[in-house]
Amino acid sequence: MKTQQLLRWSLPAGFLLAVAALALAVWSYGYRQALDSLAERSAADLALASDRVSTQLQVYQELAVLTAEHPALTDLSTPAAQDAAAELLRTVADKTAALDVFFAAADGRVMAAAEGVSGPDVSEQAYFTRAMHGAMGTGHAVLQPGGRRAYFYAAPVFRSGGVHGALVVAADVNDVEQTWRGSLPAVFFTGMSGEVFISNRSEMLFWQRGAEGETPSVTRRDRYAGHEIWSLEGSPYLPGRALHLSVDLPLIGMTGEILVDVAPARRIAALQAAALAAVCLALGAMLFIVMERRRTLAEANAVLESRVEKRTRDLSAANTRLRREVREREEAEAALKRAQEDLVQAGKLSALGQMSAGISHELNQPLMAIQQYAENGTAFLERGKAERTGENLGRIADMAVRMARIIKNLRAFARNESEPMGRVDLLQVIDAAVELTMPRLKADRIDLRWNAAACGGPVYAWGGEVRLTQVFVNLINNAADAMQAQVEKVISISVDTGPRLQVRVQDSGPGIKEPEKMFDPFYSTKAVGSSEGMGLGLSISYGLVQSFGGNIRGANTGGGAVFTVELEPWHEGAEKGDAA
Repeated sequence: MKTQQLLRWSLPAGFLLAVAALALAVWSYGYRQALDSLAERSAADLALASDRVSTQLQVYQELAVLTAEHPALTDLSTPAAQDAAAELLRTVADKTAALDVFFAAADGRVMAAAEGVSGPDVSEQAYFTRAMHGAMGTGHAVLQPGGRRAYFYAAPVFRSGGVHGALVVAADVNDVEQTWRGSLPAVFFTGMSGEVFISNRSEMLFWQRGAEGETPSVTRRDRYAGHEIWSLEGSPYLPGRALHLSVDLPLIGMTGEILVDVAPARRIAALQAAALAAVCLALGAMLFIVMERRRTLAEANAVLESRVEKRTRDLSAANTRLRREVREREEAEAALKRAQEDLVQAGKLSALGQMSAGISHELNQPLMAIQQYAENGTAFLERGKAERTGENLGRIADMAVRMARIIKNLRAFARNESEPMGRVDLLQVIDAAVELTMPRLKADRIDLRWNAAACGGPVYAWGGEVRLTQVFVNLINNAADAMQAQVEKVISISVDTGPRLQVRVQDSGPGIKEPEKMFDPFYSTKAVGSSEGMGLGLSISYGLVQSFGGNIRGANTGGGAVFTVELEPWHEGAEKGDAA
């Protein structure tokens, strides 16, 4: 009897151990997969932040190279020449937001400076030493007093076959950080000493791993599935366990690093393991119940049959409910798809409504001209002037062609496109969008700069013609709306045929007020109750471009805003699914 009881309970215990081992294996595999995915996204974020910092700093490098050739720096042997050079450098610093711009002679003495933040002698500075060897010198330092961080570019100045001196530009690192502070996970850039010099988290500035009394402190560095995991303490703004990635940036002499919380990856792995364990336990419980029922079948056959019948009814009811839920979900998905299609069509009709006054004026002009030419042709025919009558008929034909083209574009734009995607001539799409919006642009006195001939021929992209036309109509109308209060109104459209096709629509408006919200549905900067739209144009455009496998992004240029549409180029013989 005891042997039977021991055997009876040993099977469930062994099953539980097996389930625990399987759940642990699933957790390990899920955690590894989640870390791989997190590492890919984090590497992209780190590359984006690194490119942003490098690009912003390289502006000052170009400034140093260009200013080094200025004639005012040729001869600084007199106080008057030094004063003139200092005035020039102050002007350059003011216009470029540089922290300082100064010229140092070959012996390191600062001959002229905009602000003089680096002192009278820079001969000991590494960036100056490198410049004296004829190469571009770089370096960074904390300026005293004030503790301002500066990044230096030193361009050598060549005279009479040798290095005459160096033109040094000091960039304010704090200004570089302002545009991306807090927008990503913790990103920081360290110099050769390992000290953090640039970061989007102010609490990490001047932090150095391994330094005594460091805050935050790295208590452990583990490696899991090829990834480096840090355990951090001492900061409420950094994760306790974080994935650490780094990339060398030789252009600026630093190392870019990122810390990303791994808690979501651990939760995903735990959920997967828990789900598998729950399924296995449920199956094991059912198996145990079946075994128990078979063991007691001889003792309580009637009771067992009633329980089986009840369980069957429960399962049937659950199956019925499940089928009903599946049917409701399918109906909801179909309704959602129809709503999305209706939203896209509503966006097109809304754009047509905004352009209706200008289009009606554009059609009314050739109609009035046709009437005038017809009356003139009748008068010439009565006078026997057949040649003049033919000229008027030719003009009437040209006007009819013009009206037919406008109406064709309107009909194509207004229809609800459902055909599969394929090859689209990007230049023709932009021409159609320009022609649809041109009446409105003329009415608002907006200068549109677009030259399709400069692209040198057809540019084929992968997408839908009508939906692409709607994207560019939305972008042009959005730019026109943004420039209502501007004196100078300019919209520029350009096409870049690189590895991915890029179309840029740039305006001279006030810029994007809240870039992080610009693609949200119903987000608009127009007054409440305005008839100029519901804030759906950019959101619809974002969804349409994504459906083509492309991307759309917006940014401020300092003198307006620019929206960049990236599309996949069409290649003959390429196999793609129907994304329509």
